[in-house]
Amino acid sequence: MSPKKHIGIGLMSGTSLDGLDIALCSFLEKDEEWGFEILEAETVSFKKELAEKLISAHKLSAIELFQLDRDFGKWLGEQTKLFIEKTEIIPDFVASHGQTIFHKPENNLTVQIGHGASLAVNCGVKVICDFRSSDVASGGQGAPLVPIGDKLLFGEYDYCINLGGFANCSFDRNNERIAFDICPVNYVANYLIQKTGLPFDEDGKTGAKGEVDNILLNQLNNISFYKKSPPKSLGREWVENEFFPIMEKNKISLPDKLCTLYEHIALQIGKTVATSENRRKILLTGGGAHNKYLIKRIIFYSKMEIIIPNKTIIDHKESLIFAFLGLLRTQKRANCLSKSTGAKKNSCGGAIYLP
Repeated sequence: MSPKKHIGIGLMSGTSLDGLDIALCSFLEKDEEWGFEILEAETVSFKKELAEKLISAHKLSAIELFQLDRDFGKWLGEQTKLFIEKTEIIPDFVASHGQTIFHKPENNLTVQIGHGASLAVNCGVKVICDFRSSDVASGGQGAPLVPIGDKLLFGEYDYCINLGGFANCSFDRNNERIAFDICPVNYVANYLIQKTGLPFDEDGKTGAKGEVDNILLNQLNNISFYKKSPPKSLGREWVENEFFPIMEKNKISLPDKLCTLYEHIALQIGKTVATSENRRKILLTGGGAHNKYLIKRIIFYSKMEIIIPNKTIIDHKESLIFAFLGLLRTQKRANCLSKSTGAKKNSCGGAIYLP
């Protein structure tokens, strides 16, 4: 009997609020090795009203947040249904990351909205969501979730680094997958550039015009998070409490702030890979991989071969991996690694909703 091909949709809505990434993916396991293909993919931009609701959701009352959870789940379902109609392929399942509103694993708390039942009813397909809660309940960070996908789908690379709202990495050490958040990236860069009315710093052009401010750079590099050993993860609360105050009190120009931020990101990534015994290839994905100036600085500090894949993988690797996590959940196989998150054990995370 030939191996069965599995078809799933992954939905990813990141901290930087760039939009909803949707990827229709196929997976095939043969001789204990996985192959994959992204069949179709797109990014649906958030309308201004929705983006504003999501970015301020942590300030809502309980009833308002519950209502937004339902409304956002309905919207996710509607967008997924439109996508399915365009592709004319009905998937076996939809796996949704949701939108993170609170992430305080030290308090046994992580919250992603995008109501699973509403999503399932509105798209007409089985939905898997809420991937982080089981790991957090087991004492883990609930993040990063992508390492098992990195290991099984992108194992030919020594490091997988995603430059999204935050930079996160995963790599093998002594046959175990190590993973953690490195530093903020687009969450801070977009916050700074959007004060000018631009959505993002295209190619890093604004930052490239500036100069590194060594005082600010040293202050950022001395933040206590960077002295912690993994597993460790970052969230909005940390940026607001630790990172933004340092950026705001330095009254330098916007180009200088962005230039210094990019230098900080590149330096932290360089420090992360410096301890590697196999310093060969880094796979870079996520929105930050389009930032040409930032990539130049990462190359400078990493001293490794940087692989930037095609645009589909850059933009949709995380939605691809969430589809893979959903597949593992339907097969009742571990999809969250305790060595990556610090949990007591590996877990098979995700709540399942039928339409």
